[in-house]
Amino acid sequence: MSSETKADENNSLKRKSPDDEAKSIVMVTGGSGLVGCAIRDFVKSHPKDNEEWIFLSSKDGDLRDRKATEAIFEKFKPTHVIHLAAKVGGLFANMAQKVEFYRENVIINDNIMELCRITEVKKLVSFLSTCIFPDKTTYPIDETMLHNGPPHASNEGYAYAKRLIDTLNRAYAEEYNCNFTSIIPTNIYGPNDNFNIQNGHVIPGLIHKCYLAKKEGTPFSIWGTGSPLRQFIYSIDLAELTVWVMRDYHSPDPITLSVDEAAEVSIRDVALSVAKAMKFEGEVKFDADKADGQFRKTACNKKLRKYRPDYKFTGIDDGIQKAVDWFVANYETARK
Repeated sequence: MSSETKADENNSLKRKSPDDEAKSIVMVTGGSGLVGCAIRDFVKSHPKDNEEWIFLSSKDGDLRDRKATEAIFEKFKPTHVIHLAAKVGGLFANMAQKVEFYRENVIINDNIMELCRITEVKKLVSFLSTCIFPDKTTYPIDETMLHNGPPHASNEGYAYAKRLIDTLNRAYAEEYNCNFTSIIPTNIYGPNDNFNIQNGHVIPGLIHKCYLAKKEGTPFSIWGTGSPLRQFIYSIDLAELTVWVMRDYHSPDPITLSVDEAAEVSIRDVALSVAKAMKFEGEVKFDADKADGQFRKTACNKKLRKYRPDYKFTGIDDGIQKAVDWFVANYETARK
């Protein structure tokens, strides 16, 4: 492609003389998932007059397709983008399809980042994950340790694709002066989660399992001893902090959004909190024959606390009660 043709293509995608430069049009990719729904709920209850929010789902177009992605940017003309969309899957899918997890995520991320550059988006916030950190590391982990060694071999396709976002955020800032950054959340839970017992995350899986145990009058059985420790962030808290990052955190370096290290809880305490919230009065069993997994994956939130020293996170018992209430009220339509 000649430089003239490329310039024409780029110009055709730029926003056409917006009526109101002060107005922000915030486009959220992957807007129908756990975090997208939480952001929607947060901005609905905390609206700003000069912000319009657009939440994309797969129905709006395939982000792996460059033309489809161009059409989305041309249609909505975002000034800000929160990028949640990704190809994700459980352990076995990641192990069996490393090429697809790498290629599809790289293509999605490249389309979003390059179109944000071409259309002069003012801010791009992308989501990373703690599972992309080095497999062999020291704890607590922080943002500076992301590239200090290879990720776990089981998800290396996904992990390297996600790590490249951080690399490119800095490269786009240096070469094109783009305001791109990324967020590293810890374990997220809340309404609109995937409550699948086999493939869901810890808290939604336990909520569904406890619901069925109560309904069927059977013991609430938890795999493992319950001793591993984890940090859990309620989805609405993460949504509020993500919106803060979009508005007020301006550095290409990633920021970890997590509860404090002191708020780490054991899986046993989480399970007992779920049972209490579900008003489950049967037997709670921990199956010590099943593997516990890694004992601790502590993340450091000192960078966040430097900016938001007084932020109050939702307590784990309060958050679990809200998640349980939502699941019970929406059982028929919840993802499970």
